[in-house]
Amino acid sequence: DTQFVGLKFFNVFGPNEYHKNDMASMIYKSYLQITNTGKVKLFRSNSEDFKDGEQKRDFVYIKDCNEIIFSIYKDKNISGIFNLGTGKARTWNDLANAVFKALNLEPNIEYIDMPEDIKQQYQNFTEADITKLKNALPNVEFQSLEESIEDYVLNYLNKNFLIY
Repeated sequence: DTQFVGLKFFNVFGPNEYHKNDMASMIYKSYLQITNTGKVKLFRSNSEDFKDGEQKRDFVYIKDCNEIIFSIYKDKNISGIFNLGTGKARTWNDLANAVFKALNLEPNIEYIDMPEDIKQQYQNFTEADITKLKNALPNVEFQSLEESIEDYVLNYLNKNFLIY
């Protein structure tokens, strides 16, 4: 038997993404905005179904991804293609507030217009269906968004020399 595993990652963030420029996570970008300007800019909503900053994404910490990948690697009976996210979408406001909290600062969020070139294809909600992953690894657990962001900010972003 040969093990085959494919993974589809959702909104991964964590240490060593500093080289990714525009493709870096919003946690990293928020950290830079806060430390440089004292505020975070988020897009205003382009949908009546979502308030400003209430659009949702399934944010997953790279440390959780690594644990899952290692668990799959160790269990040669696991094969298949899996979504790798938390299965729990959270808002951009949640993300920004968690970065402010990790920095022990009062939230200061400014909502800006969404650029015209992305308005039509902007996804207001993404969430991984992790049913198959949970079936393969029933005990899989994820850190909360707040715990993950606190770890990333305090143990990596605040400790590294960052080029802004």
